Amino acid sequence: MAENIIELRDLTKKYGSFTAVDQLSLAIRGGEIFGLLGPNGAGKTTTILMMLGLTDPTSGSVRVCGIDSTGNPTEVKKRVGYLPENVGFYEDMTGLQNLIFTGRLNSVTGMEAMERAEELLLKVGLTEHAGKKTLKYSRGMLQRLGLADVLIKNPEIIILDEPTLGIDPSGVREFLDLIVRLSREQGITVLFCSHHLHQVQQVCDRVGIFVEGRLLAEGDIRSLSENLFAGSPYTVEIGLRNPPQGYHDQNSARWLQELLGSIEGVGNVSLNYGKYMVECTRDVASEIAAKVVEAGAGLNYLNRKEYGLDDIYHRYFEGREEQ
Repeated sequence: MAENIIELRDLTKKYGSFTAVDQLSLAIRGGEIFGLLGPNGAGKTTTILMMLGLTDPTSGSVRVCGIDSTGNPTEVKKRVGYLPENVGFYEDMTGLQNLIFTGRLNSVTGMEAMERAEELLLKVGLTEHAGKKTLKYSRGMLQRLGLADVLIKNPEIIILDEPTLGIDPSGVREFLDLIVRLSREQGITVLFCSHHLHQVQQVCDRVGIFVEGRLLAEGDIRSLSENLFAGSPYTVEIGLRNPPQGYHDQNSARWLQELLGSIEGVGNVSLNYGKYMVECTRDVASEIAAKVVEAGAGLNYLNRKEYGLDDIYHRYFEGREEQ
């Protein structure tokens, strides 16, 4: 198993009486894509600033690549590439010129800076626009150039803060695919900070749910759903053509519960808007189908629905509202 490349321990940041980050403890392994998921104002950007040594924590510690970000921020910045929410470039310079300039600032000199810039423009799909001034770049093009910009110094970690903001759906898909490919090919660790649930689920190996400065939960989607949904990590949705005692009669749900009761792993059965929802602790879809067909109820469809990040995220918020 890869070693932890980012370690936050009881990290806290206060501004007067306001606590922006509250005792955050988190470990991110080398080479993984970790999604820090939370609404705007949750404290994600403040956490990033402490990781980069751009603001000091009130208490706690932060180590990146084994380096104390508070005590030695310059060394951390050499190893980390950061793409902020609103990336900026010199608009009177071309994309290629901007990358070469960034390379020179990071001690990449001469022909090496030119070669690396051209290689990265190819990787992010901007070779045809290398000679165009960035003033004429679209939002999506700027974000892809921004990704090339953070990669030009060969970082061990890249931090992306709301990187898809303002990009059209097609551009978002291409950008996310690019992040995954670069991480897998080069072994780069990615911290992906966003409030877009679908995007985080699409690209991240693990996620952390971050709300009001606190980390509510972290793990992969399966482990989070298993822990949160009390042993029923997914639901089988069933449509019946000939249910007994009427389609909208709750008695038919009780009948189905009794019919499936002998199948190990079947939990509660409910009827919602004409659809039967069967909570399960294991994959029993084929056994359910066989039982229904054998009973002559007429199986219109059967769909296994695993709990996704959207379900997990909103369940945590439901729990907070009840407290």
